[in-house]
Amino acid sequence: MSSGVSNIKIIFMASGFFAILDDIAALMDDVAVSAKIATRKTAGILGDDLAVNAEKATGFLSSRELPVLWAITKGSFLNKIIILPIVFLLNFFFPIAIGYILILGGFYLAYEGMEKIVEYFFHRRKNKDDTGVEHISEESLEDEKAKIKSAITTDFILSVEIVIIALGTVLEKDLTTQIIAVSIVALLATVGVYGLVAIIVRMDDAGYKLISHSKNSGFLSKLGQLLVSLLPFIIKFLSVVGTIALLLVSGGIFIHNIDYFHHFLPEVPSIITEFILGLIAGILTVAVVTAVKKIFLRG
Repeated sequence: MSSGVSNIKIIFMASGFFAILDDIAALMDDVAVSAKIATRKTAGILGDDLAVNAEKATGFLSSRELPVLWAITKGSFLNKIIILPIVFLLNFFFPIAIGYILILGGFYLAYEGMEKIVEYFFHRRKNKDDTGVEHISEESLEDEKAKIKSAITTDFILSVEIVIIALGTVLEKDLTTQIIAVSIVALLATVGVYGLVAIIVRMDDAGYKLISHSKNSGFLSKLGQLLVSLLPFIIKFLSVVGTIALLLVSGGIFIHNIDYFHHFLPEVPSIITEFILGLIAGILTVAVVTAVKKIFLRG
């Protein structure tokens, strides 16, 4: 009799175990679908994120490219660790705050974009000596640190946008699914974006290796020469696209979070409206920051 009871217990335990596995499988399937939808919804901002961060991770000495990129990547991971719990807590306790945070971030991105435009036209600075060869100095090391800090700050704003958009696609799901799905999207954003950036910034090294391996002849050599010659154009292209992306993301934040701008210039394509709003916000923020700096310098 006791053996029969034991067998029944084992059967119930086994059925319970398989029921848990079934629940986990169902949860993972729900998470996979939710993460896929969230990734699709954030594809645009991820493209902007790639353009912005690729531009920020270039322009260094070849020996400094990967260390700088790794420093930015670590900062990006830390950003996600900070942002994820804060966004979930705000969404639960004080959801209205998310919109205001996004608007402030939009002004920061507009400032970043407009500052690049102003710097290009009025404050261009050469990073080469009289021989035309780049060199590293105390000043350039300080510039490097400043650029890393700027990249991590910009990543923070873009990450907030990515996390909030991803969360908005899974609000009808249970909390566990929301947390896992949004965390997956946030992780993919960092790994995917900075993985692609690493490939871009090391194109020339790959090209030189192909040329060396092929002994400067044949298809591999031509491919290597193409990679080397393309990199400067890609960097310039990404610099332009990254600046435009900052203004577009900024304008998009204003349109989606400020009611007045929902119907701003309805006859104009949305991408142009977003750019105009980002440009206006950038001009205003640069003017305000410049005025404040002058006031403090006088003081």
